[in-house]
Parts: sequence; structure tokens; C-alpha cells
Amino acid sequence: QVQLVESGGGLVQAGGSLRLSCAVSGRTVTSYAMAWFRQAPGKEREFGAAISRSGMTTYSADSVKGRFTISRDNAKNTVYLQMNSLKREDTAVYYCAARQGRSYSLTAVEYDYWGQGTQVTVSS
Repeated sequence: QVQLVESGGGLVQAGGSLRLSCAVSGRTVTSYAMAWFRQAPGKEREFGAAISRSGMTTYSADSVKGRFTISRDNAKNTVYLQMNSLKREDTAVYYCAARQGRSYSLTAVEYDYWGQGTQVTVSS
């Protein structure tokens, strides 16, 4: 059974930074393309950033491009999301997702495993 556990969320002022972590257990993280999604109250879950199994390729949504960076440490079975220049509109629950044996996708339904989410709140 694969488990994803996010951490690192919290309350931060606009313009600040946070780093989210997603610890993968149950199977080596190299089996999975990984992604971060987010969901704000009353809105659908939206794609944030994704990374290939090797870590050589990443892709970010336009809304976070240049501010958020996804990375992975396969030796630690962990994926990260470094968030800089945070804005109020980045306030959401952030979810880590894993897609087994294939390349990453921008679509939530194509991911096989999900974490429980971590709240990020950006104040003005």
C-alpha cells in the first residue's frame, strides 16, 4: 500500500515562502511521476506542478510558473514544492499525487494515489 504524507503547510504573509514536502512510503518513489495539485474553497482541484520519475523534466501551471518549483529526492523518497512570492490567491489545500509507471499528467483523475493534503494560507 502506497502512502503519501504532505507536510510544511501553514500561514504566511503575502510575498513570503513555504516549502511543502511529500513523503512516499510503501514503494520506491522512482516508480511514480509526481505532482502537486491544490483546491481552494468552493473551487475545483487544479494542477500546480509535476515532475517526471527521474526528476529530469518538470512542468508548472501558468499561475505558479516562476514562483513555485517542484523537485524530488529519490534517495529520500520525497517530493518537494518550493513556493516563493506567495499571493493570497495561492491559499488552498495542497495535495501530493502519484502516477504509477507512466509520465506525469496535468489531470487529477489520472493519478493513482493521493495524500491527505496540507493547508496553505496566505494573508495580506
